[in-house]
Amino acid sequence: MRRLQARDESAMTLFYERYSAALYGVIFRIVKAEDEAEDVLQEALVKIWHAFASYDSSKGRLFTWVLNICRNLSIDKIRSRQHRVGSRTQGLDDSLTAQRQAAPTTFRPEHIGLQEITQKLIPEQRQIIDLLYFEGFTQSEVAEELNLPLGTVKTRARTAIKVLSKLIR
Repeated sequence: MRRLQARDESAMTLFYERYSAALYGVIFRIVKAEDEAEDVLQEALVKIWHAFASYDSSKGRLFTWVLNICRNLSIDKIRSRQHRVGSRTQGLDDSLTAQRQAAPTTFRPEHIGLQEITQKLIPEQRQIIDLLYFEGFTQSEVAEELNLPLGTVKTRARTAIKVLSKLIR
């Protein structure tokens, strides 16, 4: 521990050899993607390297301290906008597989021209309806994406639905 706090690179190599597999396993269970888990592990090791001076053995074991850093970075990763957007998109291989499958038998509102009807909404309402109903965002995600208060998103969505219900009748 003293060598790590003194920023001895050979001690960090030893630390990596002993702990990296266990830390990667914990990170992978949270982020559920190999490439992202590798990125988070790399980021965690850099953060740990710079933070060793702040480690206090009287407050807990080294592994617990390191594990918390990895866990927190993993959670930050899955909460990040980049991860949410990436998880909504499909890879090319996935989309080709989907094209080979039979057409869905469930009712899809866009098949009856609902998207064309939404064009009659004012742009602020149409943007929210498009994100909510056609892109699959939650109201909180729309608020974050458009940098609007959640209450504004809810009000615009409610108003848009009222307008759409009059247009459909």
